Amino acid sequence: MTNTDALVGRVKERARSGSAALPPPVGEAELEAAESALGFRLPPLLADLYRRIANGGFGPEYHFLPLVGEGETAVAAYLDQRAETDEPCWPEGVLPILEWGCAMYAAVDCTSESSTVLLFEPNAFDGDWAEVWFVDAENLAGWLETWMAGTGWYEPDGGEEIELSLWAAARARLEPAAENR
Repeated sequence: MTNTDALVGRVKERARSGSAALPPPVGEAELEAAESALGFRLPPLLADLYRRIANGGFGPEYHFLPLVGEGETAVAAYLDQRAETDEPCWPEGVLPILEWGCAMYAAVDCTSESSTVLLFEPNAFDGDWAEVWFVDAENLAGWLETWMAGTGWYEPDGGEEIELSLWAAARARLEPAAENR
């Protein structure tokens, strides 16, 4: 058993204990269709969560978005954000996985080797979209561990003192989006 297998197993156990009924996991065909629509592959751990646990419905606070299906999904949210034409605010390859409310998202940088988890906080917008992207966790595995430990910034008693850093790559990642519009 790999570290990833063990982590997915613990997340699955936590997901089942926190939800009466999870949706079924996505199948290989659904995953391939999602990746085709997105134009990039999901990091292995993220793909495993959707394939081996459920098509959303687990995780912190408001839970993972479904990857595919009806209503708001991770794929639809990504495509909607990327379709915004006024000012590009969403970098290519950054998949929203959870909506916190108030237009805030947790998102995974699917182009980074470590699968950095980002916080998109548009309520902080003051004319510069690069200033609304924060690093929530250096990698998806660490972000999941924080959730399972109850120490995330979003926890009432867990992370009140945590101050997130701006995502240093935001400006460079947003510039190609502006050039392609």
